[in-house]
Amino acid sequence: MISPNELDQLVAEIGEAILARVQGQGGKAEGLNIPDLVCPGCTQRCVQTCQAKTKQIVSCGADRVTASAKVTQVDSALARLIDHTLLKPDATKPEILKVCAEARQYGFASVCVNPYWVPTVAAALAGSPVKVCTVIGFPLGANTTEVKVRETEVALRAGAQEIDMVMNVGALRSGDAETVKLDIAAVVEVAHRAGAIVKVILETAYLDDNQKATACALAKLAHADFVKTSTGFGPSGATAHDIALMRSIVGPDMGVKASGGVRTLADVRQMEAAGATRIGASASVKIVSGEGASSAGKGY
Repeated sequence: MISPNELDQLVAEIGEAILARVQGQGGKAEGLNIPDLVCPGCTQRCVQTCQAKTKQIVSCGADRVTASAKVTQVDSALARLIDHTLLKPDATKPEILKVCAEARQYGFASVCVNPYWVPTVAAALAGSPVKVCTVIGFPLGANTTEVKVRETEVALRAGAQEIDMVMNVGALRSGDAETVKLDIAAVVEVAHRAGAIVKVILETAYLDDNQKATACALAKLAHADFVKTSTGFGPSGATAHDIALMRSIVGPDMGVKASGGVRTLADVRQMEAAGATRIGASASVKIVSGEGASSAGKGY
């Protein structure tokens, strides 16, 4: 009777033969479960656990690949950190639905979209644990409080469960702390009444450290649930320095979201180590599937 180790070796050799044949190679392809031929830096066993090799086989023409569940396994704890985000002004319905399908598949915390798309996302995510997130006063934060409140009410009725509101950046920079606090508090009151949470976007690129600290304190006084770095539309996005500063001000009981330019697993781990408890990203699938993304565009 064949042993488990012998079976693994046989599966590996079959995988090697498949790749060699479809690629027209006379010898073995690199990787596929052979200890002395693993892909550089790889710690997985192929074809059973290596997504890259499995995709390579599929790209060569395979319709199905039989393997263990580990092929599609992702870090669920990592996925639950991420708001899968699509805030491009030219986003289309098929693109929005694709993001929703990905969020269901990978188990992301939420799908974050512009308010127009909230009903579409709510319908697509119905029955799933993935939350519906939208942005308010986006991306400038310069709307009046009345407009932000009304926008929040409409979004909540349409199915939003998480509200990412842009703080009044100009008011903060003008030293009008009371206006900023009341602006946040008004949105928080409406959202909390509906059972939704509020993340306050500071747009840190426009603030010095004292202003960032003040904004965090005001958000906490207004009973917001999170502070968030960026819209993704400013001159720069999240930094570990800003996350650490924000965490030091809000303490351990309030959420901190890193958003803007978060494109790789290394970025996520850096932000998490600095104190982030939520990540906003458009490269979410690449992050959780281990593909990375060195130039995926802005991480809205």
